Amino acid sequence: MTDLTSLTLAEARKGLADKTFTSLELTDAHLSAIEAARVLNAFVMETPDQARDMAREADAKIAKGEGGPLAGIPLGIKDLFATKGVRTTACSKILGNFVPTYESTVTSQLWRDGAVMLGKLNNDEFAMGSANETSCFGPVGNPWRREGSNTTLVPGGSSGGSASAVAALLCMGATATDTGGSIRQPAAFTATVGIKPTYGRCSRWGIVAFASSLDQAGPIARSVRDAAMLLRSMAGHDPKDTTSVDIPVPDYEAAIGKSVKGMKIGIPKEYRLDGMPAEIEKLWGEGAAWLRSAGAELVEVSLPHTKYALPAYYIVAPAEASSNLARYDGVRYGLREQGKNIIELYENTRAEGFGAEVRRRVMIGTYVLSAGYYDAYYLRAQKVRTLIKKDFEDCFAKGVDAILTPATPSAAFGIGEKGGADPVEMYLNDIFTVTVNMAGLPGIAVPAGKDPQGLPLGLQLIGRPFEEETLFSLGEVIEQAAGRFTPARWW
Repeated sequence: MTDLTSLTLAEARKGLADKTFTSLELTDAHLSAIEAARVLNAFVMETPDQARDMAREADAKIAKGEGGPLAGIPLGIKDLFATKGVRTTACSKILGNFVPTYESTVTSQLWRDGAVMLGKLNNDEFAMGSANETSCFGPVGNPWRREGSNTTLVPGGSSGGSASAVAALLCMGATATDTGGSIRQPAAFTATVGIKPTYGRCSRWGIVAFASSLDQAGPIARSVRDAAMLLRSMAGHDPKDTTSVDIPVPDYEAAIGKSVKGMKIGIPKEYRLDGMPAEIEKLWGEGAAWLRSAGAELVEVSLPHTKYALPAYYIVAPAEASSNLARYDGVRYGLREQGKNIIELYENTRAEGFGAEVRRRVMIGTYVLSAGYYDAYYLRAQKVRTLIKKDFEDCFAKGVDAILTPATPSAAFGIGEKGGADPVEMYLNDIFTVTVNMAGLPGIAVPAGKDPQGLPLGLQLIGRPFEEETLFSLGEVIEQAAGRFTPARWW
């Protein structure tokens, strides 16, 4: 029998249905893999007993023919999703040993469909980071390494634990969140598939908030088909989230293998950056050629306000973070540091509880919202955001079905190599991804090739609102042309 951890989610589903193996066997194989890969630091909380209980329950349902669409499939959950009775910290000291008494909507839908929880996955503190180096549990290691080098690389952020665990075959898929590229960038760094759905497609209820108008949940998986299967369970209207959209969830898996003949794919000229590495340029050209040979039409498009996206994002996101993180004060739950009075208690708790990056963003956000600066920064950034959204609307109005861009400006880099002296160096990693969040659009990252050092690179497809099926069809074309690749095991 094939090693159970090397199956795709779709292959595992078939094996479970055919009774080739049980969910308990599948779960045990992944629990053993997690134990052997602790050096990656992908999981911050393992839940083996709960996983085995859920697997046994799934096996009983499958035996009766009552298994749901994800019955018996072992998944990892980003530590931003509230899980009832299981510690949820957003990888921040300020949440201490917070154990929710409720379940996030997205995870409750995965359990409804029969999935099994292996544990909680590492992420940047409060999802603020592009390398998974800001977690209070320490950085996550990327299972990929440069050829001939032992340097541990970052898996990308903020969903680094999710991407690392899926790439290292520790879980069959993982939940993730994307505020400015936190699903797509780690997917590109680890040769996994990650989709950020349209804003409002998945409920945000029970997910620790970073920037409420930008945050969106989505899956990281081993293949385009697996991502489609996971998104179908994760998506859906939720009356508990006022930004959740009440439209039916299509069968995303049905879009896999559909013809892309006649689709119009935009290539935005503004994404050709000065000093872009030759391998990124080459990969982009190859991706365009693959789509053309599948029958798609390639057209140049213009997104003129792209150059303002990153600065506008780094005003809007910290402003919303400053507002959302005000609730962590040491009074109601989580960490509490003592003080002579309430002000000192707040100051001591937040100084001790928040890491450097979170403190930096909260201070930026508070500054841009303060009297005298609100109009100059925050209001202006929101106007730029409207223009960015209009750029995409103009493209789609001309019949463009999707836009093809690189996912990241480079391959994965070493832990500690970027952003030490200058945080902006790290923020530039989000250059191709933030526009999608600012406009509320769906975007998918698909592995498409490798750089000269053997590290994976991804391409991004950006779609019209609520047309994720188009992205799955196009993503499948790239996946078939590029093939799938897995890292050589060193851990």
